[in-house]
Amino acid sequence: MTFLRSAQFAAIALIIAAALGLGLANSGLGPGLFELRDTHLVVGPLDLSLGHWVTDGLLAIFFLLAAIELKHELRHGELDSARKAFVPVVAAVGGVIVPALLFLLLVPEPDMKAGWPIPTATDIAFALGVLAIVGRALPGRVRALLLALAVIDDLVAILIIALVFPGELQPVALLLAVPVVLVFGLLSYRLTRRNRGLVVPVMVVLGLAAWVLVAISGIHPTIAGVALGLILASRRGGRLRYVLEPWSNAIVLPVFAFVATLVVIPNLSATPLGPVFWAILVALPVGKVVGITGGALLARAINRRSEVTPIPLGDLLTVAALGGIGFTVSLLMNELAFEDARALATEGTLGVLAGSVISMIVGGSVGAFRSRWYARREAELAG
Repeated sequence: MTFLRSAQFAAIALIIAAALGLGLANSGLGPGLFELRDTHLVVGPLDLSLGHWVTDGLLAIFFLLAAIELKHELRHGELDSARKAFVPVVAAVGGVIVPALLFLLLVPEPDMKAGWPIPTATDIAFALGVLAIVGRALPGRVRALLLALAVIDDLVAILIIALVFPGELQPVALLLAVPVVLVFGLLSYRLTRRNRGLVVPVMVVLGLAAWVLVAISGIHPTIAGVALGLILASRRGGRLRYVLEPWSNAIVLPVFAFVATLVVIPNLSATPLGPVFWAILVALPVGKVVGITGGALLARAINRRSEVTPIPLGDLLTVAALGGIGFTVSLLMNELAFEDARALATEGTLGVLAGSVISMIVGGSVGAFRSRWYARREAELAG
């Protein structure tokens, strides 16, 4: 299952799933797929459509793994000190603020402005996958910066989901979720080989219970995955990520991409695409490049003494362009922002896909150029 863990596989699987979803939605099978997606399935206290079981339930696994990776970076990786974290943090903040402002400037109607979080996200799996495909000769610090940016970006996305898109809050369920998560974390520190057969099943039940309680509370249930990932003992988290990563790459993310791209492309001659589409199309590729590059240069100027080897501008532009691949998280933001406005949601989905493709092409091209430059320089030095 080694290939299932590779960033290249994750990127290719996402592309295929998205293309398949978009293609089938606009074929004769489209109406049947929409009906299946909107079919409700009742499990205990939850009554969700199959589409929401994917976005609310299956995607929680992705956020669980993202939280585990974030914790690792904070303790042992590129974010384990203020000095290391300063440049990627400021760059990530710039990569959130500028696309959001661009979106707000480009949409005229108040009901459309709810989509401002859509272009703020970066898809970790997709961005790293493209970099792995085109940038094999790039230095490791380029991947490290992109990973740090994407992890911080995911943290911001998590906060946005929790604060901007809450449902009708049920405080009792939310309060009950807290001790469940705490006991889950405590058991992860008490887990040994001897008690594994008893403790692991209990942890699974507690994890599911936490997700259900958060879902009932009105907060988006992917937050439960984040809480569980952050409180999990680091050693156990690393093991869990190793076990779940192939399933996330092969099933969770592609299924979500397929469901999220089940949209009918409108007849542009009869119904031209509106401001939401164009705002996202500009905000993702342009806003991310301007925001991330500007933020990184600002951080470098402020923190010049602590950055011993500043990343070259060409490498920084590669990272910034790939940061515009919003895809998975942007599609989730789109579903949340325009849940009750399907026409706007369709525009948003098409905007995310088009903006992400542009970012992929630009970032991939710059990355490939830089990779060839490094390869030539290495060959000259060796010769």
